[in-house]
Amino acid sequence: MRRVNFDSLLVAMRGREVERPNRASGGTLSGHATGEPFEKSVYHILKQSYPSAIFKQYEFLNDLYTKNPKVISVRDRYALLDSPTVLFLISRGDKATKEWSLDHLFEEKQNDTADILFRKDGYYDLIDVKTRNIVKDAQAPNIISAYKLARTCALMIDNEEYDTFGMKYIGIDWEENGDNLRCTDAHFGDLFLANPDTLYINWSAGLQVQFHVCDLDQSWQGSREEWARVYLSMFVRSAEHRCQYMRDRFIMPFVKYL
Repeated sequence: MRRVNFDSLLVAMRGREVERPNRASGGTLSGHATGEPFEKSVYHILKQSYPSAIFKQYEFLNDLYTKNPKVISVRDRYALLDSPTVLFLISRGDKATKEWSLDHLFEEKQNDTADILFRKDGYYDLIDVKTRNIVKDAQAPNIISAYKLARTCALMIDNEEYDTFGMKYIGIDWEENGDNLRCTDAHFGDLFLANPDTLYINWSAGLQVQFHVCDLDQSWQGSREEWARVYLSMFVRSAEHRCQYMRDRFIMPFVKYL
């Protein structure tokens, strides 16, 4: 099965320039607006290489439902996806799915799990693009909710679904170059090649797993099932530690007053 050649993508991105998103206003370069031009650039490169297999997440759902006009119930629309775990990761929820129509298409949402979706022969790659201004020492970006990832792992185990999808990350380092932003380097990371014990969960930032793609550990050599179980073990330990911290700090000092 032909999957995405990420090495070629990184080569194509290095040195590429995009227009400064707020050039006219001269505003601050930060947040989603800065990353969006590079995300679009990655999307266009992949779309040229895999025209029938690359989508934005919302585009894929629109395409799937448009090609199946007689499928109208929520349950039947969900059944069009041949992966329960991918369904959990990319579906828009019961209400939105029920209300979908050709006159009410899905639009892009900033909290979509994937910036870009690759689908071919029943296999899915959920691809996320993260950008970083190399002249600033910024905190690692939010990658995915640790709780959402725990639920994903549980679904993988329940459905014995270990080889139908991947979660891949493209890291873009950039600097200003006149009216443009220039990609100085590009990095690739596979979430399921990271030792789960090396992942950092920021409980103060919405339970987000955070990392710079260039720093993502890629040493995992176990099976996908082992990965899911090790991640769940790490997540539970971290949650238990957090619960104890909350109890010690916010409950015990005040119990004597009750």
